[in-house]
Amino acid sequence: MAEDLRSRFTEALKASMLAKDTARTSTLRMILAKLKDVDIAARPSGVDKVPDDQITAMLRGMAKSRRESVELYRQGNRPELAEKEEAEIAVVESFLPQQMDQAAMQAAVQAAVAETGAASIKDMGKVMAALKARHAASLDMAKAGPLVKATLGG
Repeated sequence: MAEDLRSRFTEALKASMLAKDTARTSTLRMILAKLKDVDIAARPSGVDKVPDDQITAMLRGMAKSRRESVELYRQGNRPELAEKEEAEIAVVESFLPQQMDQAAMQAAVQAAVAETGAASIKDMGKVMAALKARHAASLDMAKAGPLVKATLGG
């Protein structure tokens, strides 16, 4: 599966270069450069190419940092820079798995609470670990945290 996401990046890069879409090409090159850095960082632990779940985490991080930049650019009255970052976010997010909606997230939290036998806020760690194990790719853990807390009566 790891090659699948990598090959999607390469194919998208070729297509954007042929379409002379400079903004998309630039963002894809940035993703590939970041991926190369992640691969190099993983080498000491004996991993040549990181798996898809780590690539997904890398993409989430890239999108998050760009969202933070958009906020700062908007505060600094630099709409052209904010728009550039938003365009990059769109390209990065196009490679991420579809995120769960609120109802699906609530159902996943309920299932994890039932499965772990969590009874109080002290069990939040167990529930979060179960959620991460099952739904890491499609669940935003930052949004799941408050839901778990509310469900456990925290």
